Amino acid sequence: MNTKDIITLAIESSCDETACSILKNGREVLSNIISTQIDIHKKFGGVVPEVASRKHIENIDIVVQQALEEANVDFGDITHVAVTYGPGLVGALLVGLSYAKMLAFTLGIPLVGVNHIEGHLSANYIEHKELKPPFITLIVSGGHTHLVEVKDYGKYEIIGKTKDDASGEAFDKIARAMNLGYPGGPIVDKLAENGNPNAVNFPRACIHEEGYDFSFSGLKSSVLNYLNSMKMKNIEIIPEDVCASFQAAVIDVLVYKTIKACKDKKYNTVTLSGGVASNSALRKKMEEECYKSGLNLKYPPLVLCTDNAAMIGCAGYYRYKNERRDGMDLNAVPNLKINQG
Repeated sequence: MNTKDIITLAIESSCDETACSILKNGREVLSNIISTQIDIHKKFGGVVPEVASRKHIENIDIVVQQALEEANVDFGDITHVAVTYGPGLVGALLVGLSYAKMLAFTLGIPLVGVNHIEGHLSANYIEHKELKPPFITLIVSGGHTHLVEVKDYGKYEIIGKTKDDASGEAFDKIARAMNLGYPGGPIVDKLAENGNPNAVNFPRACIHEEGYDFSFSGLKSSVLNYLNSMKMKNIEIIPEDVCASFQAAVIDVLVYKTIKACKDKKYNTVTLSGGVASNSALRKKMEEECYKSGLNLKYPPLVLCTDNAAMIGCAGYYRYKNERRDGMDLNAVPNLKINQG
């Protein structure tokens, strides 16, 4: 290993994935280990915070050791430790944060706290080595729907956000209402492939409003009302058509607002970030509309869309380069915003 190389050990534990990654100089992933708890939480229909925290405690040491072995490095090679400290489930965050503090203190190396949302948008830097700010990114996940102007590494302005439900949250709620299983997003996406997106005319909230904000609560209510109405009339519900129509309503608004923001603010590059960025219909629609508008579209591979430590390591690298250092008093911030901390 070149002594000038910056080797980042990154830890992510904000929800139900225990993850550790080793990166070289921010964008080269040497290892990316993810231990998921999906099967554990599936029977509850969602993540149970207390269960998630206990599993993180059980998994974290194993995951870190696997990451070091796969990267063929040892603790002596590590330049700094990057760790998610928010947003997320407070108990889950504290497990990763405590472990990262222990490593940094024991090894005598810097601790760098990372914003989980910043991690998601940084996943694009790993996949697209040529990508540099400024650009517009659409961050879509179970907890977040933001349109963000990325002005520089670590410098962001939120120009649009959801007024209520996040897009991923809406996917999960509709899947739960239809008893499709957990996690809902991928299931809805799969069923929608064989459905008619024009079967049900669900509302496109905020699409003609000024600004770049989103709203998905009304859409969710509209789908639930449709399902109840069909049941009361004893009319067969075609899950594929409902999923396709609901998904199209979400995607139309996401894509329209993103393209509008790019044109208004004179940007030519768009990136997708977050778990919902893995949605196949969103990628397809955004590709089509970006092509029509002469915009460049970038998005990460599936493994870097969902929660992982490589994205945290990349964000942590740029924070480290910008002289970010955190003390042992760094605490978990469950409601941390992207333009905070």
